[in-house]
Amino acid sequence: MGNWTASAWPILASAALKSTLVLGAAWLVAWLLRGRSAAARHMVWTASAAALVALPMLSVALPAVHIPWANAVLPADAGIVFHATAGTAAETRGAAAAGRAAAGRAAATKAPKWRWNGKEALLLLWMAGIAAGFMQMLAACAILWRMRRAARVSPDQQAADQLACHLGIEHPVRVLEMPAGMPMTFGVLRPTVLLPREARGWSHERRRVVLLHELAHVLRGDAATHLLARAALALHWWNPLAWTAWREFLKERERATDDLVLGAGAAASDYAGHLLEIARTMQARPASAAAGVAMARRSQLEGRLLAILDGRTARGQQGLAATAVAAVLAIALMAPLAAVRAQSQAEQNAPPAVDVVFRAASTQKNHEILDQAAVSYEQLRKFAEAQKLREASLAMVEQQSGPLSKDYAIALVKLGDLARKRHAYDESTEYYNKALALGDRPEAFSALMNLGRDAWRGEGGGILGGGAAIPKDPAKALAFFQRARNVADNGNDLGTAMTWMAIVRQADPEGASEADSLYRGALAAEEADSAAQALTLDFYAQYLNLHDRAGEAAVLQTRAKAIHKTRSEAMGPRQVAASPVFRVGNGTKAPSLLSKVEPEYSEEARAAKYMGTVLLKIVVDVDGKAKDIQVVNALGLGLDEQAVLAVKQWTFKPGEKDGAPVPVLAQIEINFKLL
Repeated sequence: MGNWTASAWPILASAALKSTLVLGAAWLVAWLLRGRSAAARHMVWTASAAALVALPMLSVALPAVHIPWANAVLPADAGIVFHATAGTAAETRGAAAAGRAAAGRAAATKAPKWRWNGKEALLLLWMAGIAAGFMQMLAACAILWRMRRAARVSPDQQAADQLACHLGIEHPVRVLEMPAGMPMTFGVLRPTVLLPREARGWSHERRRVVLLHELAHVLRGDAATHLLARAALALHWWNPLAWTAWREFLKERERATDDLVLGAGAAASDYAGHLLEIARTMQARPASAAAGVAMARRSQLEGRLLAILDGRTARGQQGLAATAVAAVLAIALMAPLAAVRAQSQAEQNAPPAVDVVFRAASTQKNHEILDQAAVSYEQLRKFAEAQKLREASLAMVEQQSGPLSKDYAIALVKLGDLARKRHAYDESTEYYNKALALGDRPEAFSALMNLGRDAWRGEGGGILGGGAAIPKDPAKALAFFQRARNVADNGNDLGTAMTWMAIVRQADPEGASEADSLYRGALAAEEADSAAQALTLDFYAQYLNLHDRAGEAAVLQTRAKAIHKTRSEAMGPRQVAASPVFRVGNGTKAPSLLSKVEPEYSEEARAAKYMGTVLLKIVVDVDGKAKDIQVVNALGLGLDEQAVLAVKQWTFKPGEKDGAPVPVLAQIEINFKLL
């Protein structure tokens, strides 16, 4: 539900504001033309209908135009509220089997729950209303098409041909006889006048007046503009102004047609009498009203009769070409307004353009400017821009420090890390190998670790054995981890390398005792309560469970969860506004998500093919930021930290109470799954 909500809601909310502006302008112009002819005012309403029909399409098709006041008026792009999913590619054909094996050790993957909120309900109602409006139009067209096929040629066909020639209608107009109903006009390409069978008993003058009226609709192209205005109403059915505009459109159309009939020589009093009698004795079929142009509507009759009998009324006409030009002009004027959109928070906080960063780094001869911008683009998942910046940084380092320097090796490793984020693992390996060609050194530690994990992941290879497929190359993986241990320049890196050495060794039945020793050595080397120690505890606890040492494992798991929880919560801002924290309901509106950063899989969890859901409890403060982030359901293996790292970058529209922003309690589910 969330993705379509995110994309559709700004369109609806912006359309509400923009359509109101268009209709307001149409009302103003129509009021200014109140002394002119009904045809002129009808042209205004037709043009506004064309603009309303074009508005949603132009909003989607045109590139966004951002102007300073847009964010104060228009809604920014709203993302999925309180849910996110982090996925990583399963790199081997045996990933499904490994996932099933890991499921026995990991929390079961939870499918995101389908939760309704007011925004989604409004969107569904909006879409249902649009669908109902267009279905009504199609049904009306189908009824009239069937009626036209079953109708007979009217005895008044010859008289209608003469009147059409007198009015200047060059294309043929069929006059058909239907069993009953109000006289009406239907058809854009094949205009047809439908007369009831009882018209045979009318006087010659009444038949002439009715034919003149219906042929006037044909001359004016009212069948086409009727469908246009009806489409505008279907798209904007939720806007009360659209319904009032529809009524004004119908009123001015009939008055303009009456003016044309009077201009053709009909006496005003006689015409008014005939119109009154037809409206009194006949009813338009509601089922066909959405596509056909009926002669008289009782709700408009009084105003029409007064206008017919008022000799001071202006009765000029606007040609069909003028109406078409007005519609095109309205769409052209609508285009800039349709293109105006609010900037999302992510757009507002976007890093400088790549070329600007290039110029700044070149001027100052500082590759760190490129690296800092690359980090920003990586956080926004704009990997193409980040790649350009990283490559430029590598070239600048090579020029300034040489291809054998420490900085050059670091730049290669960062390019390799970026390639992994894009799931380009072959490219990542190439960069890592270039860095290692300069020698094993501390700055290549992450390259050695990632290459070791890649070598360990095999055709469905799990990390704990226990029936999983055989790893791809455990000897090669162990060699990489040993090299990483040798270059580690701090206790946490040393412990991490030893932990992965233990993971490889425990898969060998003869290496269990060595694995146990390596785990203990890793815990001794790592800083107390560090992220590295928490990961070692996670893996060591799983090892102990497999070796029937559940009591020891439970102690380590409790300790690991406490570290993960403490570290995760420490990553997010803890301070909350001095005012009380509210819950949604009882007059408190829920916050909504404006921008989000998707969480990433940790290398450990991806290597372990580990899946599950992290549940966070947060307070959305009045500044739109997540505060007091607490881990309710922890997964471990670095996923809790990744979830918090992502959520702390999210931006919300604060919740409200009595129209004022207030801190609101919320929960966020982060689903980690293998794709």
